[in-house]
Amino acid sequence: MTRNNELVRGTVVALLLILCGPGLSGEPFPFDQELLLDAAPMQPGKRMPILTVESNGNARIELWCRTVPARVELSEGEMKIEAGPLPEELPAMQSAGQCTPERIQADEQMLAALTQVSNWSWQDGEILLVGPTTMKFRSATN
Repeated sequence: MTRNNELVRGTVVALLLILCGPGLSGEPFPFDQELLLDAAPMQPGKRMPILTVESNGNARIELWCRTVPARVELSEGEMKIEAGPLPEELPAMQSAGQCTPERIQADEQMLAALTQVSNWSWQDGEILLVGPTTMKFRSATN
């Protein structure tokens, strides 16, 4: 192969990487969809953490007990999440005893992990958020 052919081939591969994004999946980030944490439910209660990101970067993080607003920046596999503070009050619409001390602590831990996310990618139909902790999310089907 000549040097020019190698250069053209390298340029085409680089363009494909840029256009297709992480993992060469070709799938964009799923804006405006509820992304459900792929984890075992935490008892008592059925509430699971959900991340929803709008195309303008505004986001909502529903944790085990509480919900916080956030701002998300995305670019070619990189991700930065800036979350608002955890509200002091627990939600009024939850059943009695649902927000146990364990679930409240899990809110704090998950919010800390989300604010340390630096990358995202698709893997087997799920979104991976990567930082010191890797978390899997899947589109909610309800």
